[in-house]
Amino acid sequence: MVRKEYIVEEIAKLMNDVDNIRNVAIIAHVHHGKTTLTDTLLVKVGLISKAVSGDVLYTNFDAIEKERKMTIKSANISLGFDYKGKDYIINLIDTPGHVDFGGHVTRSMRAVDGVVIVIDPVEMIMPQTETVLRQALQERAKPVLFINKVDRLLTELRLTPEQTQERIATLINDVNDLVDKYAPEEYVDAWKVSVEKGTVAMGSAYERWAMSKYILQSNNVTFKEIFKYTAEENIPKLQELAPIEDSILPMMIEHLPSPKVAQQYRIPRIWHGDLNSPAGKSMLGTDASAKTNMVVFGIVEDRQSGEVAVGRVFSGVAKKGLEVHISGSESTQKVQQVGIYMAKDRITIDAVPAGNIAALVGLKNVSVGDTLSEEQIEPFESITHYSKPVVTKSIEAKDSRDTSKLIEALHDLSKEDPTIKVEINQETGEHLVAGMGELHLEIIETKVRDEYKIPIVSSEPIVVYQETIEKKVGPIEGKSPNRHSRFYITVEPLKESILKAIDEGKVREGKTKGKSNIEALIEAGMERDVAKGVVDIRNDCILTDVTKGVQYMNEVMELLIDGFESAVKDGPLAREKCTGVLVSIVDATIHEDPVHRGPAQIIPAIRRAIYAAMLTSGVALLEPKQNFTISIPQDMLSSVITMLQSKRGQVTNISQEREAATIQAKMPVAEVIKGFSNDLRGLTQGRALWSQEFAGYEKLPAQLQDKIVRDIRTRKGQNPEPPKPADFTD
Repeated sequence: MVRKEYIVEEIAKLMNDVDNIRNVAIIAHVHHGKTTLTDTLLVKVGLISKAVSGDVLYTNFDAIEKERKMTIKSANISLGFDYKGKDYIINLIDTPGHVDFGGHVTRSMRAVDGVVIVIDPVEMIMPQTETVLRQALQERAKPVLFINKVDRLLTELRLTPEQTQERIATLINDVNDLVDKYAPEEYVDAWKVSVEKGTVAMGSAYERWAMSKYILQSNNVTFKEIFKYTAEENIPKLQELAPIEDSILPMMIEHLPSPKVAQQYRIPRIWHGDLNSPAGKSMLGTDASAKTNMVVFGIVEDRQSGEVAVGRVFSGVAKKGLEVHISGSESTQKVQQVGIYMAKDRITIDAVPAGNIAALVGLKNVSVGDTLSEEQIEPFESITHYSKPVVTKSIEAKDSRDTSKLIEALHDLSKEDPTIKVEINQETGEHLVAGMGELHLEIIETKVRDEYKIPIVSSEPIVVYQETIEKKVGPIEGKSPNRHSRFYITVEPLKESILKAIDEGKVREGKTKGKSNIEALIEAGMERDVAKGVVDIRNDCILTDVTKGVQYMNEVMELLIDGFESAVKDGPLAREKCTGVLVSIVDATIHEDPVHRGPAQIIPAIRRAIYAAMLTSGVALLEPKQNFTISIPQDMLSSVITMLQSKRGQVTNISQEREAATIQAKMPVAEVIKGFSNDLRGLTQGRALWSQEFAGYEKLPAQLQDKIVRDIRTRKGQNPEPPKPADFTD
């Protein structure tokens, strides 16, 4: 067996040859075979033996991943290969396939230039397949396709070779339809996959064989022979004629771009600074001799070393002693150690040059998406998570003496995975943890118990709602408690186009008056005067100052922003987060004496004005929904549809093939967490297969709103009776 340290020594020597580097993620729907495919590449470099490939699942190194045989977080590994007499580095990221852990996929896309999308041809394109491919294409990562588990078509579905080829052709066309839909217009034709181009391979990762253009040409074998041996389940012959690495490696090396090629079209997409500046030119050219610029796409909490920031180096060299600014901050921090990851092991090396992935130790308060730069530059576009936390649990330490340890553990977990949202309810002392779904929260609880050794008690899952408004109202007056300062505001629903621009990261959240944000808001449909006055964007809500000549406005602006953020964090109706609200300060009278315009006066004044205005407009609750794809035997179709409709599900499509039926439906998360899985399994005698993905928020039916608002307020220790506008204006 080859030592990892030796492999890393060899890789470190090759890191400067930017033409021979490939940054690649393996992406797929859950259980389509990503980690098994990764194992086959580790066999090639000698990290694992052929005997255990497909069983060891090397990049699933956490105990919880091994126990569930499921990838839960992305794993990075750098591999060196000899191909046609040249040495190549593949910086590989094995990503999760389950929808609850899709945030890891989103973050990994910032680091890579290409992806291998893995698809099971029995299940074909699943919802998460489309989601992860869309994310890759939007980050301008070029795809190639591996059709895994091809043997299932012949041995389980009993298709003929002709039917198998027809199904594979359909699958390739379906993938190309997604490329057509989501790829940058100028790359659509070049990025479509085909067997003829060499961008499609098919086989079995578990059995370690695959055929492609390269196999057919170099090993003088035909599709007919491959199908014959597959039907016979003659694995040794398939491995001899079509070894999987001889299909996958040429596809990755010849058809996925080097950083030198990819950064020329990726940098303008993900960085909106001046491309003609020294920083812009150095990143476009992957220049290792220039100043260092990189983006953090992962945080690993290391018990010995503290926070480890994992990032893609776009220019310069990441090395020990390097002083970097974090996302444009004035001060710098010093890198204490640099390394690369080999799955669970971080191995220290001297330097990581442009075009590679580096792990940095010693930086404090770094977050996913941060820009690290030797000289201050415009930060990179924020990493946008497409799914939102929709389910919450209250988690408490069994022993109150462990409370501080629990807070620290939850902080660590939310740093590693920003899709986990942690809040402390100041009134009840509960720790509220929001995640993508029940499995996501279950994994968090398991990690707290097993890895951090903290006994905990948790509540039943709670649905996360959002509050929004119906129409424009105002001006509404908000008075400070001492009545010396008054603010006049209007509220109105944000346009869908502006919300979309925020969700896609074109408009950055936070306290901002940046020129790029103003132009992006105008492009999305906001009036120029309003856009120029924007001072804060939070929770998909916007605060803008459109006042003219109001004295002391600049001096109280930070307090107004604090009051705005407090209001949109806990809305007036049910104390849920607000979304889609534009708050405009149109006029104000501010006391001249600073003593009378401190936080205790200004923050309540603006917050109460926002609450009164929202309630005057009419507050509606939005509930999270998920799209389900459910495969069942045809004879169970009507009973499953009846069950879905009884749970407020909306059936959007039904398709049938042979004895199977596939239902696509949109379901409220509130109904899904009420035993949906058990009900569906019971109804179908365990024969239903399903997957789900986040489908956004939609307005709660009016007849349900009052009861749910009262339930939420009661749970949060509030008066069950919803407030009225007058409660905030007196």
